[in-house]
Amino acid sequence: MNLIIVESPTKAKTISKFLDKKYKVESSFGHIRDLPEKKMGIDLKNDFTPEYVIPAKAKKVVAGLKSLAKKADDVILASDEDREGEAIAWHLAEALNLDQKKTKRIVFHEITKDAILKALEKPRAINQNLVDAQQARRILDRLVGYELSPFLWKKVAKGLSAGRVQSVATRLIVEREREIQAFKTEEYWTITADLTGDKPANRFAADLYKIKNKTFNKLELKKEKAEEIKEILGASTYVIDKIEKKQVSKNSAAPFTTSTLQQSANRHLGFSAKQTMTVAQKLYEQGHITYMRTDSLNLSPKFLNEAKDWLKDNLGPEYSADTRVFKNKSKNAQEAHEAIRPTEVNTTPEILAGKLDKNQERLYKLIWQRAVASQMTAAKLAATTIDVKATNKKEEFILRATGQTLIFPGYLKIWPEKTKEQELPILSEKQALTLLELRADTHSTNPPARYSDASLVKELEKYGIGRPSTYAPTINTIIVRNYVERDENKKLKPTNIALVVTDLLINHFPKIVDYKFTAKMEDNLDSIAEGKQAWPPVIEEFYDDFHDNLELKYQEINKKDIMPEEKSNEICDKCGSPMIIKTGRYGKFLACSAYPNCKNIKKMPGEGNGYEKKEPDAATLELQKKYEGEVCDKCGSPMKVRVGKYGPFLACSAYPKCKNIKNINTGDGKEVTCPVCGEGKIVKKFSRRGAFWACSNYPNCKNAYWGQPTGEKCPDCGGLLIADPKSGQVKCSNRECGYKK
Repeated sequence: MNLIIVESPTKAKTISKFLDKKYKVESSFGHIRDLPEKKMGIDLKNDFTPEYVIPAKAKKVVAGLKSLAKKADDVILASDEDREGEAIAWHLAEALNLDQKKTKRIVFHEITKDAILKALEKPRAINQNLVDAQQARRILDRLVGYELSPFLWKKVAKGLSAGRVQSVATRLIVEREREIQAFKTEEYWTITADLTGDKPANRFAADLYKIKNKTFNKLELKKEKAEEIKEILGASTYVIDKIEKKQVSKNSAAPFTTSTLQQSANRHLGFSAKQTMTVAQKLYEQGHITYMRTDSLNLSPKFLNEAKDWLKDNLGPEYSADTRVFKNKSKNAQEAHEAIRPTEVNTTPEILAGKLDKNQERLYKLIWQRAVASQMTAAKLAATTIDVKATNKKEEFILRATGQTLIFPGYLKIWPEKTKEQELPILSEKQALTLLELRADTHSTNPPARYSDASLVKELEKYGIGRPSTYAPTINTIIVRNYVERDENKKLKPTNIALVVTDLLINHFPKIVDYKFTAKMEDNLDSIAEGKQAWPPVIEEFYDDFHDNLELKYQEINKKDIMPEEKSNEICDKCGSPMIIKTGRYGKFLACSAYPNCKNIKKMPGEGNGYEKKEPDAATLELQKKYEGEVCDKCGSPMKVRVGKYGPFLACSAYPKCKNIKNINTGDGKEVTCPVCGEGKIVKKFSRRGAFWACSNYPNCKNAYWGQPTGEKCPDCGGLLIADPKSGQVKCSNRECGYKK
């Protein structure tokens, strides 16, 4: 028996389909060793040697793999082909006590039968250079996080963290926010003339383009000047000065890299970077697409030939271009050998419809379209420019109209790119025109937009910050750690604490958030991966300066200079001292000024330097009356109605000594007694998956439904009827019954 170990159970299942019984494919479920959680785990005096441990959750997996490895004729490590995958293979070899000289390592860019069989024919040894590059990144990040985070806890607020890449990404978002805040709107005007030739159907619009034969900056045209020009144009004669027609070719974009996939999925599908990579990972592991962490633009000869044949057979030879090869703009493109593409061109999105979940279908379609479109002929457009001369005794102006029409769609036949068409009438040079209407419109300049996932990934790539495997985790980390939140348009907005921490790092730890320094460190990691330099000197060069500076800043920086306290009008309800406003990890809060003798703190119901108490709305007042007299079943104190993220709930008034809370029925639907325990009420609750309905007697009763109970019983089986929250369809809660109303 030959044992193949991969990092994902889905990947193991897919590979198993292609191999005979002499192979057994097992999963390590990701990394099976890491640095310890509760200590640094790096020997600073011995070349930064890391101490690796097997986490508790991985011990059972490791024991099982060890047992299988002892019985196996060959152990083949088949984790992903990037640095992270190489490190997983190395950790497996170390944890399973495998002889690395005999252990086989295989890599492949796609999970297909041909790719797996070819990889098995040409196994190699573990690439220690790639392992060292991954180790160096992990150690760098641990040193920064483990030493700088406690500094932030002491000087700013508890629970904060800092990271080598996350702090730079946060800086980008903070600086964009400050650009927006500092932006001064400017007003400017445009002038448009509606003109016609000798027929009413020849009407078209032309915009002011030149004044006295000179182009002008749009911001120069203010109200007074615009009104003056409009008056002159109203008394001018119009004639076509020049007509220029040309055919424009528009080529398709390159196939997807990790960065461009995340950008396009964000723009076209509304996916976050993390969501894109999660869905792409599933598609890869199921064998539908090639490896999704790559900055290469190469496409295999097999795919190029298949794409050419598919285009000729399905769209016609006029849509198939000569083989197109794309050059990498990134000098460090090294994570993989091919762009992201479907494993089989003939597996069209229509063929997979209904076989994947909705998000997988949408992302697969985007990947398929982009890869195939990259080998299609250019779109051809007819572009027309008409310059109109307006003259009178005082001045001469040029107005311009532009239009374009699609002659041949080319790659646009399958790629979802909007091409704006505007057809201009057939006119001739020196033709006199009639003025129908003249408009002077006011506009204002807009501040730069907040970063979306797409634009932030593009910016990180531009600066050389991070690599394909790090973009999505970086964005997710700064959101989870409360440095960034999404606004109403899903754009990335810094929190108050992000502003404070970023300023602190810029002023006192400039290297940590310096774009060029971070990019240089990525280059060093690439150099380690290529075997051009050893990793300990890279760490040492960074750490010595960093650590010395950190020790100095502990002495120099006073917390009150970083986080000044503000006065409030509140009095502490426990000791009578004034309450002050402080800023913590999750924003501003009230704290007793008598600390540490009194440790009373309160949430701030409002925002700003002071705050106004929010009056409860009518619905909350009604609930307060309804539950007046309710007592806590844990400590006997009165229960109070509170309003949280998901609406009203009951909370013990003895908080924080007693943290008992209860969901309450807000009146949306009939109050239903739990049919399982007969004591609790079915109340609305919330989870990551959305709303659900469950017994208020939890944890004594764990009865729950993914639909709102109607209070009626099923006529077939007597189960509770529920209404689907999306469709409203009433059905039986008993899945085996199948009754629908």
